[in-house]
Amino acid sequence: MKRICVYCGSRSGNTRAYAQKAMEIGALLAKNQIELVYGGGNIGIMKIVADAVLNNGGKVIGVIPRKLRDLELAHPGLTQCYTTESMHERKFLMSQLSDGFIALPGGWGTLEELSEAVTWAQLNYHTKPTGILNTKDYYTGLLQWLAHANKEGFISMEHTQLLIVEKDPVRLLTKMQTAQIPKLEDHL
Repeated sequence: MKRICVYCGSRSGNTRAYAQKAMEIGALLAKNQIELVYGGGNIGIMKIVADAVLNNGGKVIGVIPRKLRDLELAHPGLTQCYTTESMHERKFLMSQLSDGFIALPGGWGTLEELSEAVTWAQLNYHTKPTGILNTKDYYTGLLQWLAHANKEGFISMEHTQLLIVEKDPVRLLTKMQTAQIPKLEDHL
């Protein structure tokens, strides 16, 4: 993997652990010469992970909609920054630029981006690994919902396994680098 897209919050959260894990994953990406692709923001966990990559000699590609850039929310020190006209274009370009996806803690936008990445894998629009860094059990409620959706017949067991979940950044990255995402025809 040469580039990983990280979905994460425009806020820092109420616990220092979220920022700490964002710094760890950023440093890990840089150490492994994996470029960061992210939403281009200069606030919250977004800024923290981007700064960690940059401070450790890595490269960061931001993708930000014009509306947000014009609000002066764009990170000024990125290696490269793309400006899109819409959120839809932003997500599509981030996906095209990336070899995998990681969700850190975040809000509605993070959840929506994560859901879209997994849905695209489920429908065989890509075969890129999607991971969750489950810092302080942040995503445990989502994982419980996923198990419930499987039990109720809305998500197959194979599709529940499209998410790679770890609390440790090193283990998460290792699992993502060796993941084999099945193609749709493998389930038919």
